[in-house]
Amino acid sequence: MPTMDSQRVPVQFARSAMRVLILGGTTEASALAALIAGDARFDATLSLAGRTKSPRPQPIATRVGGFGGAEAMVEWLRAEKIEAVVDATHPYADQISANAVAATRAAGVPLVSIVRPPWTEQPGDRWQSVASAAAAAQAIGEAPHRVFLSLGRQELGAFAAAPQHHYLGRSVDAPQGVVLPPDILMLLARGPFSIDAETALLRDERIEVLVSKNSGGTAIYAKIAAARTLGIRVLLIARPDKAIGHPVASAQEAIDWLAHEALRSPRGV
Repeated sequence: MPTMDSQRVPVQFARSAMRVLILGGTTEASALAALIAGDARFDATLSLAGRTKSPRPQPIATRVGGFGGAEAMVEWLRAEKIEAVVDATHPYADQISANAVAATRAAGVPLVSIVRPPWTEQPGDRWQSVASAAAAAQAIGEAPHRVFLSLGRQELGAFAAAPQHHYLGRSVDAPQGVVLPPDILMLLARGPFSIDAETALLRDERIEVLVSKNSGGTAIYAKIAAARTLGIRVLLIARPDKAIGHPVASAQEAIDWLAHEALRSPRGV
């Protein structure tokens, strides 16, 4: 029996680390991995699509490869007891984002999406928006031009339909399983690149047309700035409509959102 002098002492329960899945492959995903690596509040796994053969090492657990669709992602989330998902994929990775929205809804897991703003046209830019790589190949024109293709390997095959141009392509890995245009020189390199280096490349290669996605961000913007300086025409492939969860603008905002969700969660030991 408690005595009149006894006091009630609140019992405190230690919270377990929140299990987080980060859908990555971008500078924002790498920044988030660096922020979350030493944070005891979270137990995070970074998921990469596997399109790059040798991705940069990351400071947290990493899985490589797709999930096999939304239903398979639901099963993975449940099996791994994931409590929150961060979509930090590329602005053009619309399929994985659609799967993430569908899977997190089905699994009852909160989803936050890091949304990277697109580049906006500046004075001196010579931009033309096109719907796809195939549309870009057509928009270059009939007369032969020297064209810089700053695109993913998957899109290079579209330019085989316009063989009259001389192409300079750049990617991290050599393209495989793609029919390339007959006159193309491939540069294998990983950015970011400086404005001076991009300006020198475009000038030395006598580039007349740059084809790029409107990826946004600062990591690869140097080529856009260089094209502006040199008066080079730019064909920008328009962004797809992309499904998102709760939108944030940076890795730090994603961490703040995760911390808020962790406090809301009834987890505890």
